[in-house]
Amino acid sequence: MNILYNIGTRAYFLGIKLAAAFGHRKAKLMEEGRQDWAQKLQAKVNELKAQDPSRPYIWFHAASLGEFEQGRPLIEALREKYPQYRILQTFFSPSGYEVRKNYKGADIVCYLPYDKPSECRRFLDITQPSIAFFVKYEFWGNILEELDRRKVPTYLISGIFREHQAFFKSYGGVLRPVLSHFRHIFVQDEESKRLLATIGYDKNVTICGDTRFDRVIAIQQQAKQYAWAEEFSKGQFTLVAGSSWPKDEDILLEHFNQHPEMKLIIAPHEIHEEHIQSIIGKLKRPYMRYSQLDACKVTSVDCLIIDAIGFLSSIYRYGQVAYIGGGFGVGIHNTLEAAVYGMPVIFGPNHTAFREALGLLDAKGGFTISNAEQYASLMQTFMTDPQALREAGKRAGQYVQAESGATETIFKAVFA
Repeated sequence: MNILYNIGTRAYFLGIKLAAAFGHRKAKLMEEGRQDWAQKLQAKVNELKAQDPSRPYIWFHAASLGEFEQGRPLIEALREKYPQYRILQTFFSPSGYEVRKNYKGADIVCYLPYDKPSECRRFLDITQPSIAFFVKYEFWGNILEELDRRKVPTYLISGIFREHQAFFKSYGGVLRPVLSHFRHIFVQDEESKRLLATIGYDKNVTICGDTRFDRVIAIQQQAKQYAWAEEFSKGQFTLVAGSSWPKDEDILLEHFNQHPEMKLIIAPHEIHEEHIQSIIGKLKRPYMRYSQLDACKVTSVDCLIIDAIGFLSSIYRYGQVAYIGGGFGVGIHNTLEAAVYGMPVIFGPNHTAFREALGLLDAKGGFTISNAEQYASLMQTFMTDPQALREAGKRAGQYVQAESGATETIFKAVFA
């Protein structure tokens, strides 16, 4: 890789070390997770080799949790069709690793070492992957160059490219060669393919959509049933609010307090006690926390606060409308987990960077709001017009189904 790239990445990795030294939680986890990485990885590889020395590795790399979920459908398809391979899953960020470090679909889950030539060579010497998949937008130049040098077929899946990325700037020549190390690039949309063509990458690029659509369909098919949620929502209009933040809650809870004809299940993005108490402080109707659930009394309250993780994707099924948080701040969370159940999805204004949200809007199964008045107007429609509710939900579900199939496209292209 060129010297400018290595200077830039070294400075970035040094910044992580300094942040860790000053107590930055995420940086500290990144540093601790990579401590003695080679020895730990070699020990795990040796352990698996002793069990069966003949099984090669297919390597998946994701920056974080969201990207992992995009790669997961392909991992699980591989597990089913090609059990002779072992799966190696790496993360760059602790927000992925810490959540999925015990993922049973992979034989090894670990951090990707920092992108330094010597560490890249050592990593590949230990793991010796047969195939490598990078998810969405991970472009580490040294490891990709070394994979190419070793003639390891390497693919980018669920790729998405936008004009603001460095590849398409006047100074992008430093980074563009990184893309040449992929044998094939599978992109989510036509715009990504068009942009790549403007910088000379018009071959070995396929539009196949986003594997997350396949993932949410699989989640829906395996969704858990919760008798307490069914009992709570039975026979009443129920809103499920997922991954909410305080600005979302200001709008949701004020409306909820004024409408005794509806019920609410709210699963906030952060479930620390201070946030839960903030929600409770805004409520003027009876509520129950999941952590204090009494199934016998669940019908006596109007609001369920899910102060635990792992429930949301299955809970959406118990609502008529979903609200997805984050749109008044960092950006909206996963809209597809709700839309797959055939229900209209509402979210805030910070959604334009999310292709699936734009798709839901175009399909008229998603709805965006900028203030409490717009939210109240939408909810009034859905609560009083059953036909409008059914049509919006139907369009949301149809959009998810129509966009599925990316996993099979990639699978056929790579393993044909």
